[in-house]
Amino acid sequence: MIQELNDRARLIFRSIVETYLETGEPVGSRTLSQRLGVPLSPASIRNVMQDLEQAGLLFSPHASAGRIPTDTGLRIFVDGFLEIGNLTDDERRSIEGTAAGAGQTLEGLLTEATRKLSGLSHCAGLVVAPKADKPLRQVEFVSLQPGKGLVVMVAQDGSIENRIVDVPLDLSPAAFQMASNYLSARLLGRTLEEGRGTVLAEIDQKQAELDQLATSLVETGLATWSSDEQRNLLIVSGRARLLEDLTALDDLERVRRLFDDLESQRDVLQLLDLTQNAEGVRIFIGAENRLFSLSGSSLIVAPIRHSGERILGMIGVIAPTRVNYGRVVPMVDYTARVIGRLMR
Repeated sequence: MIQELNDRARLIFRSIVETYLETGEPVGSRTLSQRLGVPLSPASIRNVMQDLEQAGLLFSPHASAGRIPTDTGLRIFVDGFLEIGNLTDDERRSIEGTAAGAGQTLEGLLTEATRKLSGLSHCAGLVVAPKADKPLRQVEFVSLQPGKGLVVMVAQDGSIENRIVDVPLDLSPAAFQMASNYLSARLLGRTLEEGRGTVLAEIDQKQAELDQLATSLVETGLATWSSDEQRNLLIVSGRARLLEDLTALDDLERVRRLFDDLESQRDVLQLLDLTQNAEGVRIFIGAENRLFSLSGSSLIVAPIRHSGERILGMIGVIAPTRVNYGRVVPMVDYTARVIGRLMR
């Protein structure tokens, strides 16, 4: 579509988008005639603006003559006209210093990096990564109430995770203890993924020293843990920044709905899929991504790669569609590369 625009249309379109990204306000022909620096009358500019609107690149949010870019228009601008800026030395040092001082845990490192990215970009920082499957020290099943149990997994590094599972109503305390002892012995020093196949094979071949109810409990615990989407690490920092420029109740409700979706990790796996084939930063504007389309937000993300190869997750920002893309893109890119070097 860029190729179909003549030089005048390109000039006016680019100036409208740049002005809108600076001000957040609809851009009128009189404002453009003062900014363009070329002898074009407001009437000539209005004619071009109407053509751009008919092409689906601009629209008028009110009855005024001002125009703002559509999501399609922003995509055309980002792909064809965006000039990427450079980070300042202070910004680079800030990203490197925060990451270096974040501590030894993966979650601590990613949390601090996301907070720093949110602060520098004035957007909501986001990171998604599969949780590491750690060698285990102990597995315990605990009865909560009739029909409900708790599976507790203690890793060798001392970290603890648990899940609530449905259990048979007539499950005895002895069955809980038998299942706990059995899994603790089979998974000691092994990750869940490493030991799961062995356990299920023993059960299938009737070699497990378990009664029927304890066997059911073990199978339920393994199935719940293995299929649980909550095992993805999701960190969102600076959420309030998405609310700063909102005034309409409809806009506020859309952003709150986005937060609810993130909390429930709905479609979070899709975020990881978005970066699988990405060499660098990817930008998703508005409706281009289903998770963010309702909130009118853009997603600017980059893959976190270990030694430039294996993808360990993604980091980026959730921003209003009216964001300074040229400034935020290098921040996301540099943060992802710094984290990739530090993650092991």
